[in-house]
Amino acid sequence: MPGGLIALALGGFGIGLTEFLIAGLLPQVAASFAVSEAEAGRLISGYALSVAVGAIALTAATARLPRKQVLLGLLALFVVGNLLCAVAPDYRVMLLGRIVAALCHGSFFGLGSLVARALVSPERKSRAVAVMFAGLTVANVLGVPFGASVGERWGWRAAFWAVTGVGVLAFIGIAVLVPGQAAGAVSSYGLRAQVRAFRSRQVWLTLTATALGYGGMFGAFSYLAYTFTEVGGFAPSDVAWLLMVYGVGLVVGNAIGGRAADRDRDRTLVVSLLALTLTLAGFGLLAGSAVASVVLVFLLGVTGFASVPGLITRVTDHAHGAALAAGANVSASNIGNALGAWLGGLALTSGLGYRAPLYVGAAIALVSVGVMAVAARGAGGSSPRHHRP
Repeated sequence: MPGGLIALALGGFGIGLTEFLIAGLLPQVAASFAVSEAEAGRLISGYALSVAVGAIALTAATARLPRKQVLLGLLALFVVGNLLCAVAPDYRVMLLGRIVAALCHGSFFGLGSLVARALVSPERKSRAVAVMFAGLTVANVLGVPFGASVGERWGWRAAFWAVTGVGVLAFIGIAVLVPGQAAGAVSSYGLRAQVRAFRSRQVWLTLTATALGYGGMFGAFSYLAYTFTEVGGFAPSDVAWLLMVYGVGLVVGNAIGGRAADRDRDRTLVVSLLALTLTLAGFGLLAGSAVASVVLVFLLGVTGFASVPGLITRVTDHAHGAALAAGANVSASNIGNALGAWLGGLALTSGLGYRAPLYVGAAIALVSVGVMAVAARGAGGSSPRHHRP
């Protein structure tokens, strides 16, 4: 395994940590700045909005710059943002730090996925992307408990100092271990050429499948705590370890999906999205069983993330390596997250019960299966599977 992949995974781990750990620190942060829970919650929603904007804006702005230097610049932005959070004297500076740190998120994963696949032979590209995203999935498992435990022992600022340190290590790792030539000295695509890549029907179908796949998963995930406690009979204290089970499923699904996509990408995507649909529907039916809930929340993680490596390589292949398409894929996933959470919440407020978000997620995921099937049929055997960006 190239050392550069480990460095990219470490960067993904740091970015994932800063995204997830805030959930375990919100009460402390709110008390420290004397703000309401709703205002503290904007540290999460503001981050998500900044991710969606930054994924497109920064990728477009850096289209003709050396990829390795762009990655280093993005990590520098990440370090500055988390440093601002660690020393923030008031809530406004804290929010600014979150927004600055989030700007690098989408571009790092979009551009990093192109660099990761350039470090290996073409037939291993999805596995390379999976390795890079392993950092994010591990952060999903550890982020909330890490933030909560560090915050409880040393205060919430210590958690952001720790993440800042991870960012510095990732910066050094990429500077030393990612060869400039393999990373692509300069992108051959200017902004106009990258925008032209979006004329491809396959690019739009893949982005749509990405948004719907994420929407199905997060439509259910956003309200799992209620499903566990109100339907499954779990105590509120059980939610943390149940979500860790889900996170372990993400790690497993990411690894399986990357390997399977390198064998037959479109079939892997259709099967994994169909498996997600069936898992969500089954979860809705069996949510009253504690044992079934544990098994199914693990499978939700596996099936929810098994499609991610393949979707990323598919959209960049059909966009002929345009970095803007990789950034758009990250934006599409965040749009899907917001759509799923909104529709799941709508089902709850309509009085349909705490199983309803699972069924809503299943319905969204089923649409993604249809979209992906149309995309696979339209691509036939002409998919540029071994394009090297």
